Order: sequence, then structure tokens, then C-alpha cells
Amino acid sequence: MADELRIGLSELLRKAMIDHDAGFLKEGVRVLSQALMEMEVEKHVGAGRHERSAGRTGQRNGYRERAWDTRVGTVELKVPRVRDGGYFPSLLEPRRRAERALAAVVQEAYVHGVSTRKVDDLVKALGMDGISKSRVSELCEELDEEVERFRNRPLEGSYPYVWVDATYVKARQDGRVASSAVVIAVGVKAQTGEREVLGLDVGPSEDGAFWGAFLRSLVARGLSGVRLVTSDAHRGLKRAVQTVLVGASWQRCRVHFMRNALSLVPKAAQQMVGATIRTVFAQPDAVGAREQWRRVSDGFRSRFPRLAELMDEAEEDVLSYAAFPADHWQKVWSNNPLERLNKEVKRRTNVVGIFPNEAAVIRLVGAVLSEQHDEWQVGKRYFSAGSLAKLEAKEEMAEQPELMAG
Repeated sequence: MADELRIGLSELLRKAMIDHDAGFLKEGVRVLSQALMEMEVEKHVGAGRHERSAGRTGQRNGYRERAWDTRVGTVELKVPRVRDGGYFPSLLEPRRRAERALAAVVQEAYVHGVSTRKVDDLVKALGMDGISKSRVSELCEELDEEVERFRNRPLEGSYPYVWVDATYVKARQDGRVASSAVVIAVGVKAQTGEREVLGLDVGPSEDGAFWGAFLRSLVARGLSGVRLVTSDAHRGLKRAVQTVLVGASWQRCRVHFMRNALSLVPKAAQQMVGATIRTVFAQPDAVGAREQWRRVSDGFRSRFPRLAELMDEAEEDVLSYAAFPADHWQKVWSNNPLERLNKEVKRRTNVVGIFPNEAAVIRLVGAVLSEQHDEWQVGKRYFSAGSLAKLEAKEEMAEQPELMAG
């Protein structure tokens, strides 16, 4: 190992001094990282490569390619694989959690005899030949502890804007495969303007009692100061918001509403109808938006009566955003922030296909959401402090007439 490292470093010095190679630093990161992984995997299996040793505790199983984004550019690594699937390089720790969760889910499906050919291929690709139930139990227990800490952490401060949505996965329940809803809540923290993953759960998305229990669990952990909740029109969710988050308004996602509206008109008319409804959201203030909404619905009443009826019923819910600062409208009138997160969740869960149980769903999705939460904390703020200050100013202006009247 030491000889290989010296040879690699000598080659780097030659390039830097003679060839003036501009990629010297990036190549240095690659060589040192590769050497670190080799030392780690030797310790993991209890022996060097091709070494016969009585102390050997595992077997290597080749390499897998991995692109690693660093400050000196993208470094192409060859990550060693081991047969028990238990080795992950320490230098890749920030992206490690979801990979371990995926490995755990695949392993669990495999040892419970519910794996498909697709999962079998994944097992081999991850280098996990000869998986033992004890190793799966250890890995799952470790991951479950991390995910539960994340799911049950206290929510401190206030979250004026909250987005809630559900995505669907298939999992085995009582010996049969059933569709389960994974519900996710994301909020913006008033003190920082940063997005946070507030919570997740698995259950029936069309059940009002489930939505109520989910929101109450968030409140029990400290969720407060909610002014607006944006979501699709899941049955029971609006009532749950009114009951649990007293004082908060409900915003029906305009994107989902538009899909519902266009489903009520012939395909040939959908482009025209969509463009006409979107004129509502181009209005500069709440009064203009409501007036335009009614003009549009009245204009469709004779030709598309079902569409006009839907617009009459949905007016208050779709235009809830208009009671908030205009600078915030584009970020709160739809579930787009959560839709992008759901796509990442689906990308990961589609790899598994059918989960062995609901605990495995929470394990993998929780790991993915925990990673995204961490990335949001170091990324760009969703709202600036100045922008959120407009929300407080609008609230104060709304309260002044009441004080004067009293």
C-alpha cells in the first residue's frame, strides 16, 4: 500500500514539475482519496489485497465507479466493494446515508425472499453476495435510529409557510402488495428563511384522521406560527388544517387545480382554457385576481358548465395566496417546491420497486429527506430576511383597523 502511494505521488510531482500539468491538484485528491479507501477497506476485511491471513473477516468484490464533486472539480473514484455490502468510504459521508438505506432495503428484500430479478441484479451491483440476516438487522437498526432521530427532532421557531404532499410506493402488507402514501411536510423557518423537512409518515392519504394525526405530530414537536399550508386537494386535509393548525389558511395548489380543471374540457380546448385561467395569476393584487377569476368562470359557464362550477367552488382556496405579500405568491401558490423533492424520492424508491414492509419505506425515504434537509441548511435561502419582514408588516397593517374599531 505504501509503495503504491509513493509511486502515485512521484508521478504527480513529475507532471507538476516537468509537464506543468494543470490538473495536478485534482489528481492529487484522487490519489490520496484512493489510498485512503484502500486502507479503510483493508481494515474492514482484516487483510490486504490478495493477502492470505488468519485474521481475515471479509472478502473484497472489485470496484464501482463513483463521481465525487469536490472544490477542485469532479474526481472519478474507484470505490472498493466488499461481499457483505457494509463498506462505505468515510470521505463520502455527506452522501452516505441514502446509499446505506438503499443497501439496507435491497438486502432486506433479498433475505426475506421477496426480491425480483431487478433486485437480484442490484444486490450483485452493490457487491453484496452472501448476505446474512444478522448483518441486515445490524444495518437496519443503525439506519432506523438515525431516521427516527431526524423524524422526531424538535421544531424550534415559527414556520409561516408549510407545503404538504403525498407520493405513492408499493409495499408488502399482510402478505399482499398494496399502495402506500408517503406524506411529506416542508416548511420555511421565519427566523432564517431556510426550507426544512418537517416530517414524514406512511398511511392512507385520503383519510382525514390520518392527516389530522400527522399534523398533530408536527405540532407536538413544536410546529407553530403557520400562516399558510399549500397542498393538493387531498380528502380530509383541508379540515385537518382548520382543526389542528388554527388560524392558518389553506392554499389549493394551482398546478393540481389546473390539471383538475383541464380534465373537464375536451382536449382540443385545453390549451385555450389553460391560458385563460392563467390570466388570473397575472393580476397584480387580490382584488384584480378575484375579479378576473369570476370573469373567467362566467365566460366558461355556457360552454363548459362543469368547469365553471369547479371554479366557483375552488375560488377561495385557489386564491388564498393573494392575502400574502405579492413577492411571495410564486413560491406559495403551488406545491412545486415539494414536487421537486418528491421526484428525488421517487427516483430512489423506483430502484427498489416493491418494499418488503412500511418500515423499509420510512428507512429509505427518511434517509433521502434527511440528506436534502442538510443540503438546504447550507444552500441558498428560500426567502430573504427582508422578504419575510414584509409578511410581518402585512399582518400588522391588517390588525390596525381592528384596533381602531375597538
